[in-house]
Amino acid sequence: MRKRWIVLGAIVLAAGGIASFNASFRGAPTGELTLLSHRGVHHDYHRENLDNETCTAARIYPPEHAFFENTLQSMEAAFALGADMIEIDIHPTTDGEFAVFHDWTLDCRTNGEGVTREQTMAYLRTLDVGYGYTADDGATFPLRGQGVGLMPSLREVLDAFPDERFLINFKGNDPAEADLLLAYLDATPGAHYERLAFYGANPAERLRQLRPDLRVTGRQRLMRCAKDYMLTGWFGATPDECRNTIVFVPVNYGWIAWGYPNLFLQRMQNANTDVMIVGPIRRGERPGIGGIDDAETFDAVPRDWRGGVVTDRIEIIGPRAAERGA
Repeated sequence: MRKRWIVLGAIVLAAGGIASFNASFRGAPTGELTLLSHRGVHHDYHRENLDNETCTAARIYPPEHAFFENTLQSMEAAFALGADMIEIDIHPTTDGEFAVFHDWTLDCRTNGEGVTREQTMAYLRTLDVGYGYTADDGATFPLRGQGVGLMPSLREVLDAFPDERFLINFKGNDPAEADLLLAYLDATPGAHYERLAFYGANPAERLRQLRPDLRVTGRQRLMRCAKDYMLTGWFGATPDECRNTIVFVPVNYGWIAWGYPNLFLQRMQNANTDVMIVGPIRRGERPGIGGIDDAETFDAVPRDWRGGVVTDRIEIIGPRAAERGA
C-alpha cells in the first residue's frame, strides 16, 4: 500500500511539474494582434450541408454591399477595415498568368463556363464575377452587372498593394504549380517573398522543397505539426513540422496546445511561425478553417493575444479589434 502511495505521489508531482513548466504565464510573446481576412470583404453564406461541390454564390445572405471576394476592391476595403493580411486563391491560366479566383469552374459565380485554369487571363477579365449571386434560390440576382472585369491576376494584386501581406492558396493539386508560381513571382518585381505565405496540398509541399525559407502550410502539415507538438511540446520542444510556417488553432481547442496561449505563441514565434486563431470546431459541421466572425466568438480570443486571428467578416471583426486596441 505504501509503495502505491509513493507511485501515486510521484505521478502527481510529475504532472504538476509538467503543468508548471508549460504554464502560459511563462511566455512573453512579442507583437500585436493581427487580422487575416479570408478572401477580403465578401458575401457570407450559410453552411448547412456544405461540401466541395456547393455553389456558395447561390446561398448568400441578402447583400449588404457590392464587394466580391478576391477582387482589388474587396482587398482595399479589407485593409481599410483593419486587415493585416488577406488570403487569396489562385489558378494558373493558359497564357502564363495566375488568376485570383476561388472556384474550380466558372459557372457558379460568373457568366462564363468551363474550368478556370483552362482559360486565358484575357478571357477571365471579361467575366462578371457577380453574375451568380442569389439570396432567394435564384428568384433574383441583385449583383449581376456589378462584377464585370473585376477578376485580377496575381501580379495585379501584388502591384496594387506593394506593402501588404498575403496568404496565397493553391486551388489545384499538381505539384508543378509550385515551379510555375516561383518562376512567376521571380519575374514580378513587387513580389517580395517576405510578405507572402502559402497554403495548399501537393503544390505547397513541392514549394516547401524548393524554397524551405518560405512560410508554407497545408492541411497535412498542420496535422503533422499538431501531432508532433502534442508528443514533444510538454518538454519545450518545437517540432520541425511547426517551424517556419503558419499554424491554425481553433478558438475552442487552444487549451490542447502545451503552453497556450502565451508560452505556446512564444515558442512558435521563436521558430519563425505565425499562429492564427480560427473559428470553433462544432459537431456536425464540415471540418475546415473557419473564421472568427462575430463579436461573441472574438471575445473568446485571449485578451492579451499577440498572434493572428482569421475572419470571414473583417467588416465586423476589424472594428472590434480596433476597440480592443489591436
